[in-house]
Formats: sequence, structure tokens, C-alpha cells
Amino acid sequence: MGVLLQQWAALAATLPQRVLGLVGWLAAMALLFGVLERLRPVRSQRFLRSDLGVDLAYYFLSGIVPAFVVAAATVAVSWVVSGWVPARFMAAVAQLPLALRVALLIVIGDAAYYWAHRASHALPWLWRFHRIHHSPTELDWLVNTRAHPVDLMVARVVPLVPLLVFGLRQPGLRDMETVAALYLTLTTVWAFFVHANVRVRLGPLEHVVTSPAFHHWHHHHEAGVPRDCNFASLLPVLDRVFGTWHLPRDRLPSVYGAADPLPPTLAGQLLSPFRAPPR
Repeated sequence: MGVLLQQWAALAATLPQRVLGLVGWLAAMALLFGVLERLRPVRSQRFLRSDLGVDLAYYFLSGIVPAFVVAAATVAVSWVVSGWVPARFMAAVAQLPLALRVALLIVIGDAAYYWAHRASHALPWLWRFHRIHHSPTELDWLVNTRAHPVDLMVARVVPLVPLLVFGLRQPGLRDMETVAALYLTLTTVWAFFVHANVRVRLGPLEHVVTSPAFHHWHHHHEAGVPRDCNFASLLPVLDRVFGTWHLPRDRLPSVYGAADPLPPTLAGQLLSPFRAPPR
């Protein structure tokens, strides 16, 4: 408990710097994706939309809250791992070639995310929280951060657990900590990209990596088309293997959003999972 409190105190002490960093990220993402969305939009949409303020609030929430949750999860899982996973196994993992450890981190992390994401659709009590992310009827890059803190906890902690258990995020492995930081940065930028209102197809690469078209179909609300599809964050092969892949070659969704509307305010949306019936 003392270790966790120390980590939380350190995070709290750096909160002003974290907020400034988030402001910088926001400016960079707005410049990059704002330009792309003007040049090659899927649909003509207003930039200054009515719920922009709510999504900006979600942006800062999602940039601050997960750090405290992940710190708690890391301490808890590391404590369990230290008592149950043999030290020889951890040492053997540490001796694997860096390229293999990087590949394992990406595959295991994305596979765990896939199942956490799929569970957020399949389990009614998780859908109560995740439906907030699916509520927008228009997609753009900032919609990426519209997520309830509980939904964020599931999405961040579940992939972290197997990485700790399999020794891919061991304390002291500086090369893997650097790789993990780079991987987190890459997946964060990519998540903004696949939510963006951009008409960009990646050709054969769409069999290897997720794309805006791939993820837009995840957010669709069209009749007669499977609703629960395209759960992977980075590797679409997971959806192919588990039968949830859906990516028409010649069109994009025309209708987005969830069936049940949400309150327009941030407070109303954050409280809605505790009083709204599941789908």
C-alpha cells in the first residue's frame, strides 16, 4: 500500500506538467487531424459541434484518470506475480531477444484488449459504461477520448495484466519500458487516426493494421449489418481469427451511434451507467 501511495503522490505532484502536456498533445492532434478531416472527410461535419465541450472534458479525464488506475493495477498484479510466477520464468523472459519481446508485447497486449473490448459489448453491465463511447452520431478524431472512467479502467488494465504475468513489463527492464512507452504513444495516435472523419483506405495494409474504415464500421448503427464487429485496436487479424471482422471494400457506414440516447451533459453521461437499463 505504501508503494502505491508513493506512486499516487508522485503522479499528483506532476499533475500540472501532465495537464500542460495534454494541452500540447491536444494542439498537435487538432492540427494534424483537423487538417486531414478538412482535406478528405468521410462526411461534411461542423468542427464547432454542440458537444465539443463535453468531448474536451473527456479528453482531459482520459489523460489523467488512467495513470492513477494503472499505477494501482501495476502494484497489485506485480505483488501477485512475485508470489506465484517463478523467478526463473521471469529471468528467462528477460533473456529473450528484444525483437521477440516486442512482438509478444504487441500481440499479447492487443489480444487482451480485443477480449476486453468484446466483453464491453457482450456483458450488459460493461456495456452501460462502454455505450458512452458509441453514443456519437458523427465520428471525428476527438471522439476517441469519449469514454467513461470505468470503461477506461477495463481497456487499460486488462491488457496490462498478461504483460505483467508473462514478464514483458518487469521492473528494471529499461529496454522494455522504453518499448512500452513508444507502443503506448503509437497506439494513442493510431486511436485518434482510426476515429477521425477521414476517407483514407490503406489497401493491402488493412489486412495487417486497423484503419479508419475498419473502426468506423465498429461504430456503425446500420440495419442489417452485424453491430458487434472490429474489436481490435491494432491487429485486425484478431477479428478474422475470432469471426468478428467486417470491412466492405466499396463503402463506409452512413449511420453511427448507439440505439439509446444519452444525456447531453458530462455529469449526466457519467452518471447514466448507474441508472440506465442495459441494451
